[in-house]
Amino acid sequence: MIDKIKNFYNEHHILVLRIGIALLLFVPPLVKATVVKSNYFMDIIVRILFYIIFASSLNVINGYSGQFNIGHAGFMLIGSYTGALLSTKLGLSFWLCLPIAGIFTAFMGLLVALPTLKLKGIYLAIVTMGFSEIIRLITLNWTGLTGGPLGVKNIPQVQLFGLKTSSPMVYYYIALVVAVLCLYCTYKVINSRIGRAWMSIREDSSAAQSLGVEIRKYKALNFMYGAFWAGVGGALMAPYYRFLSSDMFVTDEGFNVLAMVILGGQGTLAGPVVGAVMVNTITEVFRFASEYRLVVYAILIIIMMWCRPQGLVGASNSILAGGQKKKTKKHTKENDGKGMVV
Repeated sequence: MIDKIKNFYNEHHILVLRIGIALLLFVPPLVKATVVKSNYFMDIIVRILFYIIFASSLNVINGYSGQFNIGHAGFMLIGSYTGALLSTKLGLSFWLCLPIAGIFTAFMGLLVALPTLKLKGIYLAIVTMGFSEIIRLITLNWTGLTGGPLGVKNIPQVQLFGLKTSSPMVYYYIALVVAVLCLYCTYKVINSRIGRAWMSIREDSSAAQSLGVEIRKYKALNFMYGAFWAGVGGALMAPYYRFLSSDMFVTDEGFNVLAMVILGGQGTLAGPVVGAVMVNTITEVFRFASEYRLVVYAILIIIMMWCRPQGLVGASNSILAGGQKKKTKKHTKENDGKGMVV
């Protein structure tokens, strides 16, 4: 069924994109006209857009270069606090804070990448998780700058054409533009020389190096790009909630974003989008048992690994789905029947 939908999209992608854009533009008035608790539902949709940015930025690292980052919450924290502190302490405009937060977070991503370029798998995962927790503890204890346990309060609202965007109905469009820009830029980068270098490192770093790919350079760029969009997403989120606390970026939050990437499909552009919608919907449905949220995610991931290891929108013939393995077995059977020719 999923493959049929993907084939239909490949054949009629222009029509699907036009319909999709039209529906996205008219989401707020449709929700307001048809749903009783419209602000509540729009708040969920805005939150989904935030997580689309976070999951897409993590997918660039985990899905396209094969690095294993589970400390993405640390980059989200850096971007959120950078944007919030620039606006509250220096009075900078949100539109200026957004790129600055992204650039500073990318720089922090470079600092994490440089000493870990030779690490991979579980070793890299442990380092990134440790980095995330160190950043959170620094934020919690640096009272003079970050407010410590009290957090950052009264973050200025975004002003658009002189109007304050306090309503989720209005903020939806800002978040939508940033999310679409993130996906578009990622699409362009993935289909460029840089993106092909990342994917070659993911498939076989030794072979990529033998073909002239500078492994260290492209791994560092990969971390910086993913961290940049995590920072932009964090700076986008801060004025919407108008309050930040280090408790919002615990290790569980990193696993939350990781679950979105795995369930949606690693190494695909649409995977993080589907994963963000799916996980946030589950969060709202099981809000009455929020302490068991991670248990639900774990069960879903286990089921996904059994039934569809490539994720909901991953290709059925991908290596994650076992397509390469099946192809190899079939090829071996055919060769066995032919015998050897001397």
